[in-house]
Amino acid sequence: MKATAELQIIPVGSGVSVRQEISRVVEMLQDHGFFFETHASGTNIEGELEDILRLVKQLHEMLHKEGTVRLVSYLKLETRTDKIPTLAGKRL
Repeated sequence: MKATAELQIIPVGSGVSVRQEISRVVEMLQDHGFFFETHASGTNIEGELEDILRLVKQLHEMLHKEGTVRLVSYLKLETRTDKIPTLAGKRL
């Protein structure tokens, strides 16, 4: 099932800048071949629902393994039955 998602990952207790952690998130998105767009407060992702959910788990595991003690994530998912959801279809 195709889906679009908005993902916001917040490393808690990492200090003021979270650039390093978010850069790792972007790298993993690129490595896994997701179509995505970053924005000021998160990342929009297009892909298979199962792959997106698996990705969120892998991101948490990776960041914890690399030393981030606490993570808070917000995930919004959209699936449709009338057509395939795409990020391009969200643009005004």
